Amino acid sequence: MAAAGGRCVWRVLAPHCRWALAAALPRPPQPACCYAAAAKNAKKGSQKAKQEEAKKKKGIIRRPLMSKPVDDVYLTWLYKRPSYNVEEAVGMLKKFQELDFTHPKQYVYINVFLDTALQKKKKVDPFASTVLLPHRFTDEVNKVLVFTENEQEAEIARENGAAVVGGVELIKWILEDEIQVDSYVAVPAIMPKLIPLRNKLRRKYPSTKRNSLGHDIPKMLQLFREGLEYTVEDERLIKTRIARLDMPTEQIVANLKTILEDICKFKPSSSGPFVRKLVIRSSTSEGLLLNLDGLLPEVEKVEEKEEETVEEDDEEKPVQESVST
Repeated sequence: MAAAGGRCVWRVLAPHCRWALAAALPRPPQPACCYAAAAKNAKKGSQKAKQEEAKKKKGIIRRPLMSKPVDDVYLTWLYKRPSYNVEEAVGMLKKFQELDFTHPKQYVYINVFLDTALQKKKKVDPFASTVLLPHRFTDEVNKVLVFTENEQEAEIARENGAAVVGGVELIKWILEDEIQVDSYVAVPAIMPKLIPLRNKLRRKYPSTKRNSLGHDIPKMLQLFREGLEYTVEDERLIKTRIARLDMPTEQIVANLKTILEDICKFKPSSSGPFVRKLVIRSSTSEGLLLNLDGLLPEVEKVEEKEEETVEEDDEEKPVQESVST
């Protein structure tokens, strides 16, 4: 490629385009071991950085102060979170409502934190249950469907408030979402014919474990029409409402204890204390940590004492061995 004056255009432009030539030329192949070594060094560097961050976090220990705060404004992380007896906590919620001029008939909620860990890295499966409270706090009634092919049982179900009553003919309508209710109950005789609904209904499928399968139709209808349903969220947390704030304190406490008794029925016999923490609040208030003494069922309390005695025995064994030697 020539230009005027007999000089080559390439020779003229070459000094100014060295970078283009360098990019165009093929690079010599790098050995695979270099890339592997670089990847290993990068992994080691990231692991060291994570370990250093963990050490820094462990090094920061915030020790709670022994005394209670004197002022109304203080750093909460410097103090241990106070816990209250249930009667005292309910009284505080009622006082908050008066001071804030909020609605007196607002709901009372609880957050129950569970210890679902078992041996060999296993956990308690999340569960759902329906419990009949001693003191109702709402006029809402759930819709319940009753599966039965007995005409006499069907008449009893209608008299006790069943929204839908029927047999096998209801299966097609349920699968096509033509019928939608809150709960399903059934008598044992019809269960073999309801197998096509197992995947559709899932946890609402009638079973003796959920008290939705049996011969006592009026009892089942009362439970699922008027009962309170709760479920375990995030494998260890239960959030549910238990009462209305304008109810007497005794009724709120009775509802709370009834729910705790039902929750503790799902506790495996081989595990330790099931309820770890309990927080109560109203619709517009902050959460108050409750003292668990006197709230948990007797079985739970007995198991806690047994664990404490086992720990004391383990501490005494080395002392006795040293004395004997």
